[in-house]
Amino acid sequence: MEVINKFQYPLLGIPTINKQYPITAAAATTTTTGHKFLYLNNNKNNNALLSFAKSNSRRLTLCSAALPTTQESDIVVVKDRSVSVVLLAGGKGKRMGANMPKQYLPLLGQPIALYSFYTFSRMLEVKEIIVVCDPSYKDIFEDVKGNCQPQLKFALPGKERQDSVYNGLQECAVDSNSELVCVHDSARPLVLHEDVKKVLKDGLLNGAAVLGVPVKATIKEANIESFVVRTLDRKTLWEMQTPQIIKPELLRKGFELVNREGLEVTDDVSIVEHLKHPVYITEGSYTNIKVTTPDDLLLAERILNINSEESS
Repeated sequence: MEVINKFQYPLLGIPTINKQYPITAAAATTTTTGHKFLYLNNNKNNNALLSFAKSNSRRLTLCSAALPTTQESDIVVVKDRSVSVVLLAGGKGKRMGANMPKQYLPLLGQPIALYSFYTFSRMLEVKEIIVVCDPSYKDIFEDVKGNCQPQLKFALPGKERQDSVYNGLQECAVDSNSELVCVHDSARPLVLHEDVKKVLKDGLLNGAAVLGVPVKATIKEANIESFVVRTLDRKTLWEMQTPQIIKPELLRKGFELVNREGLEVTDDVSIVEHLKHPVYITEGSYTNIKVTTPDDLLLAERILNINSEESS
């Protein structure tokens, strides 16, 4: 019977050294970096994820943390006032075709950006909200800060998304005591409070986590002449959302690497991926849409109306 050596969880400090578990069901996969991962299922170690070297040995040596079991994730607690939120509200929103950035358009009478702002401001875990925006729109947030428990700060937007995040991290000096940085796109007004709490917990446990949903549509890869190259396996594809949660020290190290090598990234956890640090995907909700086009705005209004009807 094959066995594995199970070491301690480095992020949790749970001592489990020198324990051995029989493999009763396993499936292996190989990542693009050449690492193999073994997914285990047995009575003693449910849903473990192990990284192992290519070997003909009958014994596998664990070299990365196992995924948390239900009991282990239950002991992870995001402390009150331990999270710094970077709220990105500096985009131009050209695809909307409006005379102002999309995040400030009214959604049922309230600027889109204020929906998620209010969601974060009501969370006990949030210590500060750093709004990255053009100075001409600061008053939208300052006018409502009386209802905001966290400290309100501002930073200037950058040329690209990663520049805006960097400005939010650097210019406002994210509190040195913050355990997590939570980056959110203000054009996603419908993010659910419970989803934010889940991804915060997963971020604290794993160092980096992101909300996402399984892809529903069939995705095909095409060449530059628009001919299909291949059909991608939908079961392995996820659509990324925000918030994206990263430990401050990881985010700073990631930015050092990205800036030093002149890399461009389209989302925040990609910065951490360049460090070869694993990023956990927390399953979110399909209603957490990004309002980019007039059709998106109509859909957001419909979702809000349905939620209002259900709660009344």
